[in-house]
Amino acid sequence: RLIFFVSDLHLSAQTPTLTRIFLDFLGSRARAAEALYILGDLFEYWVGDDDLEDPANAAIAGALRELSDSGVELNIMRGNRDFLFGERFAAATGARLLTDPHVLSLPAWQFVLSHGDMLCTDDAEYQAFRTQSRAAEWQTAFLAKPLAERRAIARALREQSEAGKHEKAQGNNAYLMDLNPGATEDFLRDHGYATFIHGHTHRPATHDHIVDGISVERWVLSDWHEGDGPVRAECLVWDGEQLSREKLT
Repeated sequence: RLIFFVSDLHLSAQTPTLTRIFLDFLGSRARAAEALYILGDLFEYWVGDDDLEDPANAAIAGALRELSDSGVELNIMRGNRDFLFGERFAAATGARLLTDPHVLSLPAWQFVLSHGDMLCTDDAEYQAFRTQSRAAEWQTAFLAKPLAERRAIARALREQSEAGKHEKAQGNNAYLMDLNPGATEDFLRDHGYATFIHGHTHRPATHDHIVDGISVERWVLSDWHEGDGPVRAECLVWDGEQLSREKLT
């Protein structure tokens, strides 16, 4: 049976086309899978599991629950936008929340899965925020704020992030938004040269790394996009023998 991988959908009330494509995917194509792995940034932002009551979020969570109830194993990894997924979200969707990284051992192959942001080590400013926001004290303080305030903070952080990306892309700092080569090589070595699947960078590609004389593949998942230009929605498929990309539009 098939295993599907997706990441960086960034769903919100402002992405009705992508949400429709995703709900259609969950109700049809994904039902053929043994398992679905969502490797971070399913939502544009997630400010706590009490936001499940938002109608747009509730519709997506309900569709995920229907998928898991149908017998498809649902696995979700926290990304840099939805790192506050908690046990209430897991219970509502029937998902298993994965640690990052996660080793996936199959009869025919071994993979290591990650959102990918932990390896963008050249971006010191982002890594400092990542460390801070993963701390239990920071999360407890943030979740204690009213829901409306948390949403406002998330929107402000999102705007700041987008402005930062634009600034980096305009200069000679685009490398800050990609994985550090040395850190990636160490990661592949530490995980037994397993095939690496990740998202985060929005740079879908397949890379061949030579680590200690061993060829190791790294598959970067596509982000989902609507707005300027064509709609992009894609999943990566393991059919028991090989990986391939499948367009969902």
